[in-house]
Amino acid sequence: MTDDLFADDTQPWQEPLTGGAVVLRRFALAEADGLLTDIEQVVTQAPWRQLFTPGGKPLSVRTSNCGAYGWISDRHGYRYAPRDPLTDTPWPAMPERFFRLAQRAAAEAGYPVFAPDACLINRYAVGTKMGLHQDRDEQDFSQPIVSVSLGLPATFAFGGAQRSDPTTKVLLTHGDVVVWGGPVRRHYHRVLTLKEGTHFPLGDCRINLTLRRAR
Repeated sequence: MTDDLFADDTQPWQEPLTGGAVVLRRFALAEADGLLTDIEQVVTQAPWRQLFTPGGKPLSVRTSNCGAYGWISDRHGYRYAPRDPLTDTPWPAMPERFFRLAQRAAAEAGYPVFAPDACLINRYAVGTKMGLHQDRDEQDFSQPIVSVSLGLPATFAFGGAQRSDPTTKVLLTHGDVVVWGGPVRRHYHRVLTLKEGTHFPLGDCRINLTLRRAR
């Protein structure tokens, strides 16, 4: 697999996922190069790191954060922190491009009021995945979640309010954005194991931006 799986001249379009959730195909494509430049600047201040679950198991993805709060995980639990535990300094400021893109995507999906204060940046290498989970560490559930995909395609599975509920699977490609909120804000979701491939300019990886209102 080389470059964008569906590279063509098609304009962005919406693909409903379930009530309250939508895939905005190619929504971030025009800004992708700028987003990658911003990510490089963030990780020079808050380098990629491997987090561990409270039980001591390593997460397979590498992470960084920007914004007023960063999501972290260790033996003390899952939580948001205003300072990077590696450097004991505030997280890098959220790039304006991240903030404005998230606001526009949320509005396009039907959530006109969104002011993210946290952006978790996950880097997926081939063979890594994100297990089934809920986003429930935030204090404010009235605002949606905006998830931006860059790099290699990945299969995203969106489920229900219970872990045992069936999931709907969609392939996300470079520039796609998923937005969910309202009645499905705390629904379970996961990312299946990333398959081998090459994407220009990211190579053999995928980067995901997840923007939330944490506080």
